[in-house]
Amino acid sequence: MSDVRQHAEDVREQFSEHLDLTVEEVEQRLDNLVNEYRVPIEEARRSVVSHYLDEAGLERDDVRSGGGGGSEQMSVEDVDEDEMWLGLTAKVVDLWEPRSDAVGQVGLLGDETGTIKFTKWADSDLPELEEGKVYRFGNLVSDEYQGDYSVKLNRTTTVEELDEDIEVGDNTEEVTGALVDIQSGSGLIKRCPEEGCTRVLQNGRCSEHGEVEGEFDLRIKGVLDDGVEVHEVIFDKEATEELTDIGLQEAQDMAMDALDTTVVAEEMREKTLGKYYRVAGPTMGRYLLVDEMEELAGPTDAEDVLIRARSM
Repeated sequence: MSDVRQHAEDVREQFSEHLDLTVEEVEQRLDNLVNEYRVPIEEARRSVVSHYLDEAGLERDDVRSGGGGGSEQMSVEDVDEDEMWLGLTAKVVDLWEPRSDAVGQVGLLGDETGTIKFTKWADSDLPELEEGKVYRFGNLVSDEYQGDYSVKLNRTTTVEELDEDIEVGDNTEEVTGALVDIQSGSGLIKRCPEEGCTRVLQNGRCSEHGEVEGEFDLRIKGVLDDGVEVHEVIFDKEATEELTDIGLQEAQDMAMDALDTTVVAEEMREKTLGKYYRVAGPTMGRYLLVDEMEELAGPTDAEDVLIRARSM
């Protein structure tokens, strides 16, 4: 069954008690948005749901959330993909000052498996969350930035305050090993400049906002080998600059001189492959996000490390 067809069946089921819809007509609306106008499927689904809400004279709370994954309760450590629709039962660990008028609240949610950043949009019409309280959330959507996953509360999100407490876990990990690979998508990259979106552009396009003028950033997606197993790690801009001694402006100048952004990643490989590091930070999905880093003198055989790197 196609992805569009599955979403069409879910939407029809949502409105089964309110509108006489067929799967075929819902599928046609979705297909037109996805294939004709290149709208991402989740955004297309939200648009179609809004159309039927208006047609039926309903509010979002009047219909079931459907099969988009929004009601599936997960743990924080299981949020490891972009644009997942999910549910969480979590404690508000910390609240920060929003830096944009579009953001109503921003902070950290936590459960027994760790913590995750959340953003609640100002126009979501959701209740104010209180620090230290536990809530059951439905219809959250995940986002990814440099391997760091967050969740967003939107107009479809449900919020239920619970009379309980949660012992929030610590998902920090420390790894020591030789840097044996720098993966594609490293070096000088561009991110979507739209409010609240930090997706890496592919050929000048954001998967949600289409063709945009991106903003330059630095990152390294690397592989550390401790001699027993390999660990995938992500260095953000600050950590990448510390690791390579290459700043953002210098990286842009290098790419401009060569008319090729890949020279930045190549230079970073020359500076770092084969060296030994101790890194620490939270784990998100398969990646460790580097918060702390220390270069070590060894033990590593640089030639052996490079042989292993070339064989990956």
